[in-house]
Formats: sequence, C-alpha cells, structure tokens
Amino acid sequence: MSERHVTPILNVSDMAASFAWFERWGWKKLWDWGTPPSFGAVGSGGAEIFLCLGGQGGRGKGANASTFGPDGDEVSDKGAWMSIWVDDVDEVHRQCVAAGLDVTFPPTDMPWRVREMHVRHPDGHVFRVSKGTVDVDHD
Repeated sequence: MSERHVTPILNVSDMAASFAWFERWGWKKLWDWGTPPSFGAVGSGGAEIFLCLGGQGGRGKGANASTFGPDGDEVSDKGAWMSIWVDDVDEVHRQCVAAGLDVTFPPTDMPWRVREMHVRHPDGHVFRVSKGTVDVDHD
C-alpha cells in the first residue's frame, strides 16, 4: 500500500455553523453536497477535513474548560482529536482568541519537544495546533 493523503471526517451537528466556525479560524469552505448540505469539506494550505452531518464518527463537547494542564480533562470531549502542524503556534493562538474560538490549552512548550495549543470545535473536536521546537518536520 502506498498512502498519498489522509482526510479526517468529522461528525457535526450543524453544517452551516461548522463551515462558519472553520472560516472564523481562517479555513475555507471547499465544497458541499446535498440540498440542504449534509456533507462537505474545508481546507487550509494543503490540509482538508470532511464534515458529515450527524454521522461517520462521534461528537460531543464535554463540560471541561481545559483539555491539558492541572485542571485539564482530555477524556470529556467525545469528538476526534487531530494534530495540525503550523509555522507559528502563537500567531494561530492570537487568531483563535480574536475570532472568539474556544481555546482549551494556551501555547505551551511541551516535554515531547513541540509547542502546542488546543482549540475546540463546538461539537467537541479538539485540534492540537503544534510546531516542533527542534528538527521535527511534519510536511
């Protein structure tokens, strides 16, 4: 087998609201399918995520305010967790805060040699936004 690409599929409760959430984060709506839409895609750079209304995976936002740290809870959310690799975690954090997104873990230098932050989609999907702090290349 020779894989060329992986596209996660997120179960969402509201297609229009999910497209709007991703657009606030700087992603673009790529396409949708159905009337009204029940499937679609968002993209940023070379990354693409499919969105499926009410299916193809789980979802559910926990009551936790933090995903990591002393008061963090990384098991309450029932959505998918994904790592997204960027050039500047602190800039993404500023963009998320300015857009009013749910940042559940601020930019932090982690012992596994990445700087990361977490931002949570309204359906409980958590994005670990990361950059290697040494020679770690995820392109």
